[in-house]
Amino acid sequence: MTKTRRLEDLWSHIHCLGVLADTGSFTAAARRLQISKASVSQRIVELEQAAGVPLVRRTTRSVSLTEAGASLVDHTASAYQRIEAGFSAVRDLSDGPRGVLSVTAPVALGRQVIAPLIPGFLARFPDVRIQLELSDHLASLATEGFDLAIRHVAGVPDTHVASLICETRSVLVATPQYLSAHGTPRTPTDLEGHNCLHYLRRSGGATWSFESLDGDKRVAVPVRGSFTANNSEVLREAAAGSVGIALLPDFSAGQALQRGTLVEVLPGWRVVGDYAERLYAVRPYTPRVPLTVTSFVQYLRQAIPAAEGLAAGIAPHAHG
Repeated sequence: MTKTRRLEDLWSHIHCLGVLADTGSFTAAARRLQISKASVSQRIVELEQAAGVPLVRRTTRSVSLTEAGASLVDHTASAYQRIEAGFSAVRDLSDGPRGVLSVTAPVALGRQVIAPLIPGFLARFPDVRIQLELSDHLASLATEGFDLAIRHVAGVPDTHVASLICETRSVLVATPQYLSAHGTPRTPTDLEGHNCLHYLRRSGGATWSFESLDGDKRVAVPVRGSFTANNSEVLREAAAGSVGIALLPDFSAGQALQRGTLVEVLPGWRVVGDYAERLYAVRPYTPRVPLTVTSFVQYLRQAIPAAEGLAAGIAPHAHG
């Protein structure tokens, strides 16, 4: 005979079901709860045994709730949200931020800009642990369990909150050796005669668009080259090998320009519409923002504009 579980023994199990409903997978739920996937599965099994009805539909490709499971989550979700908000408020009364902060960032940006700054943050806030995942995949923060995403994007969904960290810009670069051998472009249309190294996009052909610094002229140039890649660090290294002219975000080009291994091409023109011109910290909308999240965003706002290499060696263009 199965022993009846006391309801108070199942609070964490019910919360686990709610997280599973939010994330849509046992793996993502385990990540958010910081327990193993097997533990998540075991809690759901025990909860179903105590309830006496199936709560989750499992297939090889997806996880969804049964009518009973959805009903249980609907009745309890707001209570757990209030508990979480109340606990966060109490925890924030401590001397500073604490707990785990899960962050995602693009590979090149994360390696070159974010990762070097993390030791300074951890030294300032020793009670915080950071989990940083570098991926060019645009993660769904709610379903994949991230607290924050650092993104080089033009805009974000209405369901998320974006905090501007800093302005960025794109820059054309090449080695002095390449320009000596092949000539220095004087106008954007001169690029049609050059080996142009561009970011690999699914749309196929590449077009670089330019605006004169006074804003009076706009030019769109179809470009071709012997090498494309979906990572700005890789494009920078190809340009550094005198393969051709590369279009890079400033955080990838800055240090090489400062050292003189790369030089800016067409400095009298501004590249528009290729890479985004702003760096954001993006988080899901919540009524109350954890102190750990706000502290990290504030830290990045202060540290990144001063970080050597983000725009080092690049004179800012005037906008407008």
